[in-house]
Amino acid sequence: QVQLVESGGGLVQAGGSLRLSCAASGRAFSSYGVGWFRQAPGKEREFVAGISWSGGAIQYTDSVKGRFTISRDNAKNTVFLQMNSLKPEDTAVYYCAARALSISDNPRLYTYWGQGTQVTVSS
Repeated sequence: QVQLVESGGGLVQAGGSLRLSCAASGRAFSSYGVGWFRQAPGKEREFVAGISWSGGAIQYTDSVKGRFTISRDNAKNTVFLQMNSLKPEDTAVYYCAARALSISDNPRLYTYWGQGTQVTVSS
């Protein structure tokens, strides 16, 4: 069992930055791949970025490449999402999710989810 708690969301102006954290508790978090997803009102949940258990595999959706960076510190059971050059269209609730070993852009393949953190980017 893994419990995930996101933090770091907030209100920021366009062009600004935020750093989201996903803190995990439970067994063997270092063996889980972690994905960040987001969901805006009236839209489906979409994949943003993912990092494998070792950090050796990283994936981003095209709209955030060059602006967002995902990383993890297994000693601290935490995954980070550094978000720079934020745009109003990045506004959404951001969720982290975990699944065994690898990553996927399909939210249905993730076993554990956090409660989400709101990110609002004003124009």
